[in-house]
Amino acid sequence: MPETRFVPTKLAALAANVTEATIRKWASRGKLTRHGTPGRALYDIEELLALRAAAQERAARRG
Repeated sequence: MPETRFVPTKLAALAANVTEATIRKWASRGKLTRHGTPGRALYDIEELLALRAAAQERAARRG
């Protein structure tokens, strides 16, 4: 099983091509799991990319 890779908010935003505010919003709404410690949020890159792909798919269907 591959090792889970966690990235900070800034890198998560870059990887998903969204703003840092969007990453924090997804986490606060329960769409993305926040890991790490208070003051140092970390996100699972695989979970993040799956969420972004689903969001892009929904946007494409709305056309």
